[in-house]
Amino acid sequence: MHTNEMGVFGISPAEEHLYRHFLRQPDSPSEGLHVKLGIPRHEMEQAMTRLVRLRLLRPGDRPGCFLPVDPEQVVARLTELRLREMYQEIQRITQSRHVLATLRAEAMASAAASAAAAESGRGGAYGGEHGVEEIDDRQDLSNRMEELVFFAREEIASVEPGVHLMSEAVLKRRTVEWRALKRGVRRRLVLPADTLQHPRVAGHVRELLARGGEVRVVEEITDQLAVYDGRVALMPKDPKNSDHGALMVRGRGLVSTLSGLFEKVWEQAEDVSVELREPGEEPETELSEAELRVLRMMCEVGKDETGARDLGVSVRTYRRHIADVLRRLGASTRAQAALLARERGWV
Repeated sequence: MHTNEMGVFGISPAEEHLYRHFLRQPDSPSEGLHVKLGIPRHEMEQAMTRLVRLRLLRPGDRPGCFLPVDPEQVVARLTELRLREMYQEIQRITQSRHVLATLRAEAMASAAASAAAAESGRGGAYGGEHGVEEIDDRQDLSNRMEELVFFAREEIASVEPGVHLMSEAVLKRRTVEWRALKRGVRRRLVLPADTLQHPRVAGHVRELLARGGEVRVVEEITDQLAVYDGRVALMPKDPKNSDHGALMVRGRGLVSTLSGLFEKVWEQAEDVSVELREPGEEPETELSEAELRVLRMMCEVGKDETGARDLGVSVRTYRRHIADVLRRLGASTRAQAALLARERGWV
């Protein structure tokens, strides 16, 4: 049996062994497979059930046979599931912070507690080396965010709801953010596409892009998150209501998980250029042969992973090509692009 390389995604050795078997022998029967692979029958049945539920396997063309799902899709799905599990685990941990008070009262003398508190207060905007802090006061949260932007030296990356960019607090903090960009801090921002309909939001994004920032959009946002230098992260205590306060997570170990979640969202987001096209701006009408190939693939296949594989490019590159095609056509959605292309006889 192979080393459990997929264990990092929560896949057991038996599940990985089965998945690899079907990669080598697709559309093969599961009957008697436990004997061939040396896996107890009950363990194999449980593993098969979970692989189908996680969409690593799907029923084949013949009864009792199974086909493996494309490895690229599998790894992307398992990565997203694992990151979300870690995100939820961090939230569960922070909701149990009251345990700390009772443990400290029993195990630490007041002098030791004072020393620990003094130590955690050092370190500028990043505070102590690690930990999670709840922030309930809105003004305190705004001040903390301004401080984090001020002290950032490498990157500020965030997934945000967008409409908050119309608030006075953000306008006040914007000057500090522009200074960060000027000293070389990388700025990446992901927003819901529909928020760009607000002139104030669109104006903020245009200025951010003009100053060297990077912006992408998604259809909707499920997780709000901001990561500063890969050392501190901010996320709402309640993802459905940001008014309920925020969690400040410190330390590269804890924050690396949240950074991974941001990277996943960033990879799946699309370029902002189409949504920011000025009214009346005429798109270029002629597409290159490469762009026509991307356009046809976009109309013919349902999944970006499939289109990218057929074109021999990465999913990220494929999506960037699609964003360019949308911009050239003057379309705001893929459906609109497909309609325009059909009207012109290109597909």
